[in-house]
Amino acid sequence: MANHEQELNTAIREVLKRSVVDPDFRQLATKNSSAALEKIGRKDLANATQITFIDNYGKSQKTIVLPDPIASPELLTEEDLEQVAGGCTATSCGTSA
Repeated sequence: MANHEQELNTAIREVLKRSVVDPDFRQLATKNSSAALEKIGRKDLANATQITFIDNYGKSQKTIVLPDPIASPELLTEEDLEQVAGGCTATSCGTSA
């Protein structure tokens, strides 16, 4: 199960990275997430999990999805917390410097 979650998170980061630089792909992701996942080569994930991408650009109200809860948060290190949070900021999620 953890492997599936890792693959899913990797695919989501790829969609996020591509949506920043490709307006047509960004529109595809918001209209048909399965097609966007297929376009990055993850057809297996496109059919396994329902994902909704929302374009917050230019809106005065933002939608922020909280991460899944952790069963034993007291056992997490700062590095673990960063991993759970995805290492994302509002402008750099899934991108590299």
